[in-house]
Amino acid sequence: MGVDPSPPGRNARDATQRAGEVIELLEVLWERGRNAASTAPVSPSQLRVMYWVDRDEGMNLRALGEALGSAPSSVSRLCDRLEAIGFVERLPSPTSRRELELRLTRRGRAYLRDMREQREEALLEILTAMPSREREALLKGLKGFVAAVEGSSCSSAAGSAESTVRPA
Repeated sequence: MGVDPSPPGRNARDATQRAGEVIELLEVLWERGRNAASTAPVSPSQLRVMYWVDRDEGMNLRALGEALGSAPSSVSRLCDRLEAIGFVERLPSPTSRRELELRLTRRGRAYLRDMREQREEALLEILTAMPSREREALLKGLKGFVAAVEGSSCSSAAGSAESTVRPA
C-alpha cells in the first residue's frame, strides 16, 4: 500500500480536467450519432426532452419542466417542435381531464434507438482498442461516478443515473 504524495484535492482537480476532455470528445461522438440517426433537426434541448419522456412515459408538462429545470412556456415550445416532426405526442391523461401525457411516437422511439446504436458503435470501436485492463478500470471508475451522482444533489437534475448509464 503506497501513500499518495500529491496534495489533497489535486487528484480530484486532475480527474475533473480529464473528465472535461472526455466529455468534449463524447459530445463530438454523440453529435455524429445524432446526425447519422435522422435528418430531422433535433436540438440538444429537444433531445433531453426525448430522454426524459422515454424514461418516464406518460409524464405531463409540469413534471417535465421540473425535471429539466425549465419554464413551462419553454417546455411547451420544445414539445410543440417535437410534436411537429412526429417524435412526441400529447394525449389526454386517463386520470385527469386537465392534464396531457407526453409519449414518444414510434418514429421518436426509432430515432432514439438508431441514435443510441450509432453512439454505441462509435464507443465500442474506441473501447475495443483499449487494453482489457484499462477498460476494466474505466468501468470501475464509471460505476463509482454513477454512485457518486446518485448520492449527490446532482442526481435529481441528472435523472436516474441507473437509467442513463447502461451496463456493458
